[in-house]
Amino acid sequence: MATQVPSSAEPGFTTLVREIVNDIGDLVKQEIRFARAEIKADLRKTREAVTLLALGAGSAAVGMVLLALTAVYLLHWLTAPTGADPSSVPLWGCFAIVTVVFLGAGAGLLLAAKKMFDSYSPLPVQTVQTVKENVEWITSSK
Repeated sequence: MATQVPSSAEPGFTTLVREIVNDIGDLVKQEIRFARAEIKADLRKTREAVTLLALGAGSAAVGMVLLALTAVYLLHWLTAPTGADPSSVPLWGCFAIVTVVFLGAGAGLLLAAKKMFDSYSPLPVQTVQTVKENVEWITSSK
């Protein structure tokens, strides 16, 4: 009497568990790759925003220095002796024009940098959402 081992088309329990563990491992690896890609994109955006912020702050700093110089020359012009040429633009007026240009450019760049910072989250939001969905799917399939 020969003993026959029933062969079934279905895989064994250990094979199923091994495949599930392998699938979960692949899923985790894919999530890590996705998070890296998302973080790299966010770092690129952050670098651009910091560049705009630095340019805006530098321009605003130059504008503030020019504003201070403008005030000095305005004071000098107000106390200038009579007989100065009234047809030309006074020196303080020239400084004031340049100051307004620099302050305007600085304010514009600072606002652009703020908008850029507000437009995204530094956290990998999409990755967190897909991980939550994966956890929900795994827990609901039990």
